[in-house]
Amino acid sequence: MGTVIHTLVWQWRGHEQELNEGVDLTASLDLPEAMRVLQAPKRVNVDFPAWMVDSLDREASKLGVTRQSVIKVWLAERLEATASNLPARRTRVRAAQR
Repeated sequence: MGTVIHTLVWQWRGHEQELNEGVDLTASLDLPEAMRVLQAPKRVNVDFPAWMVDSLDREASKLGVTRQSVIKVWLAERLEATASNLPARRTRVRAAQR
């Protein structure tokens, strides 16, 4: 990961003025080699009570998404809210609960 970040920083060196002017420099990047930092999937196993799985499945069905998608969105919302000391946001997923 550090090498990728270092490489991207190195590619931007000498382009500070263009960046400040808002020039799109994406053509200068080696995008096929770029990676999103901290975005690599990591598998975890979690046991939920049956009632919770049923509720998640109902919610996923209402929204036309997978159970895993509902879980990911809800967890991401909670973690973002916790990190910023804000109450959890209402999104389409949470609003659909009503």
